[in-house]
Amino acid sequence: MTSSGMRGLLELEGPWNPSFDDPRHEWRRLFSELFGTFLLVLVGAGGAVVDALSGGQIGRAAAVTAPGLMVLGIILFMGGIGGAHLNPAVTLAFSVRGDFPWRRVPGYLVAQLVGAVVACLVLWAVFGRIGMLGATLPGAGITDLQAMVTELLLTVGLVSVILGTASSAQNVGPLSAIAVAGYIVLAGLWSSPVSGASMNPARSFGPALVTGDFSGYWIYLAGPLGGALLAVGIAYVLRGSGGDKGGTTAAQGDL
Repeated sequence: MTSSGMRGLLELEGPWNPSFDDPRHEWRRLFSELFGTFLLVLVGAGGAVVDALSGGQIGRAAAVTAPGLMVLGIILFMGGIGGAHLNPAVTLAFSVRGDFPWRRVPGYLVAQLVGAVVACLVLWAVFGRIGMLGATLPGAGITDLQAMVTELLLTVGLVSVILGTASSAQNVGPLSAIAVAGYIVLAGLWSSPVSGASMNPARSFGPALVTGDFSGYWIYLAGPLGGALLAVGIAYVLRGSGGDKGGTTAAQGDL
């Protein structure tokens, strides 16, 4: 087939971009992950900071709703750049599923962690070291094991929603952003008093590094990563192997 014929075929199947796999454009995707994770943690951790600063005027419902709405906005305005993972557990899940190349994983993880740390440093610089800079910790009377299992179960649900709506079989398009955001809000509403409903090792890493307290970080590493792997197994049971066009486009972006 001629190059013009191949281009015509690709245009019929969807947006055609000859630079999609060009490594020279990887910096754009990495920046989108850094910036997106920065915004997510700025809102997620910032809710606790401003709540402490204002004497409780934010409240739990608003604090758990804000990150979901932020994720909704991020997916819609730049999800096409690099997939808007914003979460090491999501990157891991996409890669194990076969939707995202392993060679790109290290860069994404570093970008996500840096974005989270920068967000917490900005909160510290603007508001001071209050509200534990939004650190995620087990609630009063909750054991570390209970918090870890809760994070695992929450992440199973989150990653299942992400993988499911990214699949060509579902074909929900932009509605996937609403599904993911809605799940984040729902998870926070019922479980934030237990574990903080982080579901994201980067979200918890930022406050832990800036405050210098990693005593409970293992909860927010083991729980989400274990939950992501379980979700990949569930996706295989429901839809078979990954790597379909919908999944790879959602994981890698299409611009």
